[in-house]
Amino acid sequence: MSGTVLPSWNDGVARKAVVDFVTSAVTPGGGFVEIADRIAAFDNDGTLWSEQPLPPQFDFVFRKWGDEVAADHALAAVQPYKALVEKDNAFFARVGAQDPEVIETLLAAFARSWAGTTPAEFEAQVREWLEAVKQPKFDVPYVELVYAPMLELIKYLKDNDFRVFVCSGGGRDFMRVFAEETWGIYKENVIGTAADYSYSNGSMVRAARGLGGLDIGPGKPEHIFATTGRLPVFAGGNADVDIEMLETATFALLVDHDDDEREFAYTSNAEKSVERAKELGWTIVSVKDDWKTVFPSK
Repeated sequence: MSGTVLPSWNDGVARKAVVDFVTSAVTPGGGFVEIADRIAAFDNDGTLWSEQPLPPQFDFVFRKWGDEVAADHALAAVQPYKALVEKDNAFFARVGAQDPEVIETLLAAFARSWAGTTPAEFEAQVREWLEAVKQPKFDVPYVELVYAPMLELIKYLKDNDFRVFVCSGGGRDFMRVFAEETWGIYKENVIGTAADYSYSNGSMVRAARGLGGLDIGPGKPEHIFATTGRLPVFAGGNADVDIEMLETATFALLVDHDDDEREFAYTSNAEKSVERAKELGWTIVSVKDDWKTVFPSK
């Protein structure tokens, strides 16, 4: 097994499973996958970058909503602004449980906050946040907390003619701002919860409505299929909201966060996915045992 393949991964069951699958997919025989069908899809939060103490986009969004409440105090009585003001973490935890009531309020607030902005205006706000805000535990910008082993995996798949997509419950347009420079993934290969757009007076502007629902649970394979016309043969995730996407793939990889020293150790909102992984024989990747390093060296 060449040391140039996935160098940040320890030799072990997980690395071997990945390499064996990809080797089989590109080698004529029973496991061969036609190039057109070589679709790989990865969740983002907790799969490609750190999602603790909260998914990074929530930091970006909460700051925006805080400004909106300060400008319009009446919003403090309306969800999800009410939960933000009252620091009601249980409300936001219900997102992981795919609670329709919570999801509906989030979609409405996301749409409201940026309705009427152009893509360039939204991108400028995201870039300002990326440059100014640091993750509290590591005191570095969030984009420095992408997982080095997963970047290597993306490159390995692309080198073997896989088309790699990110499919996240996070905002599609938020992720597209840094996708190309951070993951090496084109904007059009980023799938996520999205706003609708309209063309008006020579510009694209965000509409006050969502497009296609929240990209979690069954929304993930639905949105992948809507984008590609195919389902992934390789999929990676880390949480219960990724189960449906992982179920559609021939090879499913589940990241287990068990390293509190180098990153975080937690199982919240991942209990069902771990059980499903054991039941279906998915490859479970231990951050502690399977990764030599977690974050890219500067």
